[in-house]
Amino acid sequence: MSRTNRLLINNAETCVDEMLQSIAWQNPGQRLLKGHRVIIREDAADFCSSGHVSTICGGGSGHEPFSAGFVGRGMLTAAVAGSVFASPPPNDILAAINAVASPAGTLLIVANYTGDRLNFGIALERAKAAGKKVNMVVVGEDCALESQDKTAGRRGLVGIVIVMKLAGALAEQGRSLDEITQACTHLSKAMGTIGVSLSGCSIPGTGSSFKLDETEMELGLGAHGEAGVKRMKILPANETVEVMIDHMMNPSHASHITIDNGQKIALTMNNLGGLSEIEMFVLGRRAIEYLESKGLSVVRCYNGHFMTSLDMAGFNLNICKVNDETLKCLDADTNAPGWPRVCVSKNTGFNRRNNDPVVPLNDKSLEAVGESVNFPDKNKLQVGHALIEAITLACQSLISNEAFLNDLDTSAGDGDCGSTLKRGANEVLNRSRSWKCENVEQVLLQMAGCAEKSMGGASGGLYSLFFTAASHRAQAYTVESWNDCLAVGIAAISKYGGAEPGDRTMLDALVATRNSLETSISENASIKTAAQNAAKVARQAAEATATMKAKAGRASCVAAKLLTQPDPGAMAVAIWVEALAKTL
Repeated sequence: MSRTNRLLINNAETCVDEMLQSIAWQNPGQRLLKGHRVIIREDAADFCSSGHVSTICGGGSGHEPFSAGFVGRGMLTAAVAGSVFASPPPNDILAAINAVASPAGTLLIVANYTGDRLNFGIALERAKAAGKKVNMVVVGEDCALESQDKTAGRRGLVGIVIVMKLAGALAEQGRSLDEITQACTHLSKAMGTIGVSLSGCSIPGTGSSFKLDETEMELGLGAHGEAGVKRMKILPANETVEVMIDHMMNPSHASHITIDNGQKIALTMNNLGGLSEIEMFVLGRRAIEYLESKGLSVVRCYNGHFMTSLDMAGFNLNICKVNDETLKCLDADTNAPGWPRVCVSKNTGFNRRNNDPVVPLNDKSLEAVGESVNFPDKNKLQVGHALIEAITLACQSLISNEAFLNDLDTSAGDGDCGSTLKRGANEVLNRSRSWKCENVEQVLLQMAGCAEKSMGGASGGLYSLFFTAASHRAQAYTVESWNDCLAVGIAAISKYGGAEPGDRTMLDALVATRNSLETSISENASIKTAAQNAAKVARQAAEATATMKAKAGRASCVAAKLLTQPDPGAMAVAIWVEALAKTL
């Protein structure tokens, strides 16, 4: 969904200049060229005067960190920015050439878009007319095009960043302009890129670049949101990656990439701006698997923001054929802020491990509580059919109320309370089949393990504490025993969670339940009556949290006027207490 009228900028006309100024402020090794939209290396004068080739790239803004984010030692000497999605004017490009002119020459690295070719070409010709030594490499590695008909050529996408890295590393080595030009030209022809998106992007002052139905995604789109070659139904991550790679390597397509079996490749997963890190790494996982299943050797993988399209919810997948010289340049040090850092292995360096990186857990003390199954202790309270039935019904009730609890959690939390409890309930149901021959203490410990393993977060921790503490007090099938379990469970939650009764949390329903049981004990009520009374009170206490001021948990950070519904944690307690009451 476009955010065109909801962008955190001051003015569409000035946002690029303000951005460039901020980039220079935040990167001590970069400078903004006065009067121009040009970022240069702080040490550009020394670097160029010592006989090194200078490298320049640029294009429209909105693709950050491209290209200013790649200015630094080992990458670009200068970057030129145009307005959003518009090629920079020749005047700014020429200013960049003059600012980093080197006796060894200057290389312009340009994405294959008509405006960029024209404007960089004009600046190049003017610089040559003034006696400067300048070459230009045009990068166009888009693999989306299917037709054999004449077109404007393959579009320049994220592969240009890999070419920048090669050029910058070779320049640092002192290579000649012709050598660097030849190497970059060769590399630009040894790669391919394709993109997919779930949405258009929000262009300041203009609107969304294109619109997609919520069930659709666009395959093969350009860097500025240009329409792709195919609009298709949204697929899961694995299938999406497979469709993209198959399209890139389809020999019937005019722009396909041909890769021999066993070829070493570098994989770049470029976030176009709006995907989460989870999505990007899930996609990257399948890309590595699928490419290696085709007989290729993925020796490098770069994942992150390289050449975005503002806030577009999509990504590019780039495959680049590499040799030892290319890898040396990709691995060379750089202080450019946009180039990714990886955790280098002391054994394999930058090389990916071919074996599974997962290591076994050898320390038994680190295993989850209740993970192992113990033989029953005949001296402890044994599990009966009624208890299993009650646990089952409680879990089923939580599962059936997933959407209801998520809805309650939307205003005060992250909207996943019901889903979190459903994971825990499903884990308990899966394990409960083997609990008929165990004692109650062991079952409660197993439930603690289920909570911390499958639920996670604060909810998983709180329920794990509750069941662990309660397990030691399960002495008999009596109201008094269950009251003791509640008492120690509540104390554990309050001690480590920091909440107290009246703070608008699950404790409010738990404490009300315990108070009801104590009343039933004093009145010598039957188990059935005590359970029914407890369920009624738990529901009332949960509903009463709607008017309470939140003093603990995430809700305590939310404006009080937004908290008009009962607390989801308290309501969840009411749900499972009611379920238990129906069977115990």
